[in-house]
Amino acid sequence: MVQFPDAIREALQAALDAAAADGALPGLGPVEFVVERPRDRANGDWACNVALVAAGAAKMPPRAVADAVVAHLPPIPHVERVEVAGPGFINFTVARSWYLEVLQRAATGGPGFARSSAGSGERVQVEFVSSNPNGPLHIGHGRGGVIGDVLARLLEYVGHPVEREYYYNDAGAQIDRYALSLQARYLQALGRDAAVPEDGYHGAYLEEWGRELATEVGDVLATDGLAEIRAWGLARAMRDIEETLILARIPFDVWFSETSLHQDGRVDESIRVLEERGHVYRDEGATWFRTTEFGDEKDRVLVKSNGEYTYIAPDVAYHRDKFERGFDRVINIWGADHHGYVPRMKAAVEAMGYDPERLEVVITQTVNLMRSGEPVRMSTRAGEFVTFREVLEEVGTDATRYHLAAFSPDTAINFDLEAARAQSMDNPVYYLQYAHARMCSLERFASEQGVTRVPLGDADLSLLTHPAEASLLEQLDLLAEEVAEAARRRAPHRLCGFGQEYAAAFHRFYTDCRIVTDDPEITQARLWLVEASRNGIRAILDLLGLSAPEQM
Repeated sequence: MVQFPDAIREALQAALDAAAADGALPGLGPVEFVVERPRDRANGDWACNVALVAAGAAKMPPRAVADAVVAHLPPIPHVERVEVAGPGFINFTVARSWYLEVLQRAATGGPGFARSSAGSGERVQVEFVSSNPNGPLHIGHGRGGVIGDVLARLLEYVGHPVEREYYYNDAGAQIDRYALSLQARYLQALGRDAAVPEDGYHGAYLEEWGRELATEVGDVLATDGLAEIRAWGLARAMRDIEETLILARIPFDVWFSETSLHQDGRVDESIRVLEERGHVYRDEGATWFRTTEFGDEKDRVLVKSNGEYTYIAPDVAYHRDKFERGFDRVINIWGADHHGYVPRMKAAVEAMGYDPERLEVVITQTVNLMRSGEPVRMSTRAGEFVTFREVLEEVGTDATRYHLAAFSPDTAINFDLEAARAQSMDNPVYYLQYAHARMCSLERFASEQGVTRVPLGDADLSLLTHPAEASLLEQLDLLAEEVAEAARRRAPHRLCGFGQEYAAAFHRFYTDCRIVTDDPEITQARLWLVEASRNGIRAILDLLGLSAPEQM
């Protein structure tokens, strides 16, 4: 979709050049300025600071620069008024003709009408969830999954080629403890005397999986079968994770195994590259990475004195592998307990010779799951906990996704199971979806009344003059801008907030304006506004990964 500010920027630069050509301004060449929405819409639809930016170089007061620029502005389609305000801002008021053009695009372009090419050419990998395969996903994993998925959808909508990846740590001490814990539950299911290790995993899910394994293989693994139990347990955990993510509508393009890094020698190779670049040293038999050279608080051990890798060694190899696969930008969605890990990975990327700014990390804060006003414990090792799958099944995928996406990732949230599944206009996901259902019901009602939409070119859209219609058209115009901003800021919650404003504008229109009226021309114009609005709400719902019910 064409972005309106681009036309203003081009006209302003042309005005600067024209003013310089006739001596009204000195020659300034290209000027860096901003065209943005003013805080107070009474000041117009767009505001520009070009005069304030250029005043110093021009050696003129900002308002004098602004007056010269405005005097040399070429005509800008759909701009009805240009004014100089305050210390020298130039404000632009958009004509109704622009909003009617937006309506036409939205009505005929489907939910993709607001797509842009802003991200074309920048290939992005989004890696998220990446929970260890040692148990079911919990609500914290679910939050990272929803945020990662919505962000990927936003990035694709604005033109980025995107690849979604799940990295699973199927090697290391945690998986060893998991295997021993599953072995104990398996032996218990066979009636044998066995205890889960104190530092193992004590969740009830392992009792269930132990019984499954015993039913499936009998006692053939009871003696010296730990390797097979480990392999079975990894496959069982990954199956549970994949099934949960399918239920949550969170797809992945790549499932990447940590073990593959060891098998292919990429961990050793990455350490060798760091050493060749002068970033590795040895002390007391251990191999160290000089991360302090890149701003970390202390150096990190890559290989212990006993020859074992630390957890950072395969992560260094993994991030090197990401950039070797040709991604221009890598975005990791990590949980709150990974905050201190960010500088280490930035250090690794820079030490490998890549721009650390190409690695972005979004940290998600904790989710406090509530039931009957009491917090629900969430530990994958001990005690009772509610899995992400159970939340999805109890609350529903739509409500779960919305409530996990609706808050800034850096904010801890309380997830109230009862409130999330409530079917009322107080529930924001219901409010959003009900707008779509109402749009569909209006089309059904028109059909029942024998009214069929005429071709768009035959409808007199200029009749849409009611304040509620104007407000809805403004929201339709804002969609492309809000999606682009949510993608740029890596902030899916912004789309949830905008979705509420968009739905509110439609609900006001529904209340204030009768759509099927005795006036056939107004009826046709409003039916086309409903169709355009439906494509807008479909875009929002699709980007949030929500269903678009036609009846509620």
